Amino acid sequence: MLLEVKHVSKSYEQFRALDDVSISVGEREIVAIIGPNGAGKTTLVNVVTGLLGPSAGQVLFKGRDIAGAGPVALAKLGMARAFQLVQVFPALTVRETLSVASISRLGRRRMFSRLLVDAEIDKAGEEIASIFKLAGRLDAKASELSQGEKKLLDVASAFALNPEVILLDEPTSGVSTSDKYAVMEVLLTAAKLKGIKSIILVEHDMELVSRYSTRIVALQEGRVLADLPPRKFFANSDLVSLVAGRLPRSQGPGRNNAVH
Repeated sequence: MLLEVKHVSKSYEQFRALDDVSISVGEREIVAIIGPNGAGKTTLVNVVTGLLGPSAGQVLFKGRDIAGAGPVALAKLGMARAFQLVQVFPALTVRETLSVASISRLGRRRMFSRLLVDAEIDKAGEEIASIFKLAGRLDAKASELSQGEKKLLDVASAFALNPEVILLDEPTSGVSTSDKYAVMEVLLTAAKLKGIKSIILVEHDMELVSRYSTRIVALQEGRVLADLPPRKFFANSDLVSLVAGRLPRSQGPGRNNAVH
């Protein structure tokens, strides 16, 4: 297994956000983490990506205990989470935003004014931009992009770290219904081109979950309520209603969902 969450709990004084959660993620999987507000999805993501240490249990990545390691250390090991740098640095261009990630991967520290003189960093940024269909927007400021382009840039920043496992937190939120599938197709194509082994997808859109995931982990009140393939999950209308509120229009996966 690439990632193993073993009997993880996370408490804040008297409140238990996660309660004995166990999840594993292997190669060629797209694991969707779903649940209503307050189910523990954000806490789980923060524990898995090292922003929080668990109160109990273990988080193992490629057999190494990474509990509380932090996103920088995890990126070096091969796990990345979308940066959302567009919100943090809206005045940066697409080229500069992607260069920030490349600098982190290469272990370099440069002022933004020197980014464009580094041929290696620039080449890496252009490659990622091309994969994410942003090649024509390299010199546009992030704030000038459409919402769909901003989402692609956020995720492209994480891909620039060359991870083996990537965590996407609602990658199509705020994107129009007509564009959300196009965004997901670009992300999956990029995953194949960059050799991503597995994807963890935190998502509330049940149509996307149904179509693209290979496994669904449903959380409720900090516990794992279900860990099932999409067809079995969506075949249980009571379970779907409890976790998601409604069935998607298409209740089964509509494509070959494996990363490779």
